[in-house]
Amino acid sequence: MSPFDNINSRNKQKLLRLLKADVYEYKAGKRILEMIYNDNIICVILEGQIEIIRTDYNGNKTVIEELEEDDIFGNLISILNNKENEIITKKETKILAIDYNTIVNYEENSKGYYNEFIKNLFKMVVQKLNNANKRINIITKKTIRNKLLEYFNTNSYGHQKKYVYLPFNLTKLADYLSVDRTAMSRELKSLKDEGFIEINKKRITLFYK
Repeated sequence: MSPFDNINSRNKQKLLRLLKADVYEYKAGKRILEMIYNDNIICVILEGQIEIIRTDYNGNKTVIEELEEDDIFGNLISILNNKENEIITKKETKILAIDYNTIVNYEENSKGYYNEFIKNLFKMVVQKLNNANKRINIITKKTIRNKLLEYFNTNSYGHQKKYVYLPFNLTKLADYLSVDRTAMSRELKSLKDEGFIEINKKRITLFYK
């Protein structure tokens, strides 16, 4: 989903002028947009990919969020109000920055494209909150096994057999679960050996459902 769904290119340009939006471009591997840590800025990724990374006191890094084209982020809707967190581009990235106050204080609400933008933005914020709540439910499980099983339960589909397709590699899965990758790999092997799951590349078949 995009904030600009159902808005044609002409009206999109009108909308961006109304919102006084700024566009920022970054090369890969750059730390971006320090201003959004303090200001009420909502950002849309127009092109590229970013990671929100937390570095703890021991220098260990954890990927909090990985976001791509059309995703939104900002200090109001992402975990950014912490000095341990930073935003890094994974590739060349173009970002649209909109002041939240401009959005909510805009008085002319009769324009259809503006209302469509607000509706899209609200849906995306709700989805981000749902995803955050889902992750909290997973990572608050006390053991790596229970975190894995909860992740599988939450993301599985199918009828007679349940399947999970991992959207990322095992390193990213460990980051998502906030666990050590080596320990997680051991637990996956144990689950496989005990007949709970079958692993075929990124497809995991669940036998305990």
